[in-house]
Amino acid sequence: MSEVQTAAAPVKNTRTLIGRVVSDKRAKTVTVLVERRAAHELYGKIVARSRKYHAHDEKGEYKMGDLVEIAEGRPISKTKSWVVTRLVEKARLV
Repeated sequence: MSEVQTAAAPVKNTRTLIGRVVSDKRAKTVTVLVERRAAHELYGKIVARSRKYHAHDEKGEYKMGDLVEIAEGRPISKTKSWVVTRLVEKARLV
């Protein structure tokens, strides 16, 4: 009990994913599409698998088309337990 704790707590080993924002219509929430490449179970061909995650965006700063990093956190709502941590790439204008 006589140990002195450091001011900075150790960083937790949380899951992080990188994906593209496909919807920013909800308040404080963005929908992020994460694509991964995996081998087909039977044929072995490399195929693209994708999944959508709802992520918390407190300030509403991320827009459609942005490439963002999301990290797993505590449940915020029924469908939302991910938080946007950083912007990887801004959306390009077409």
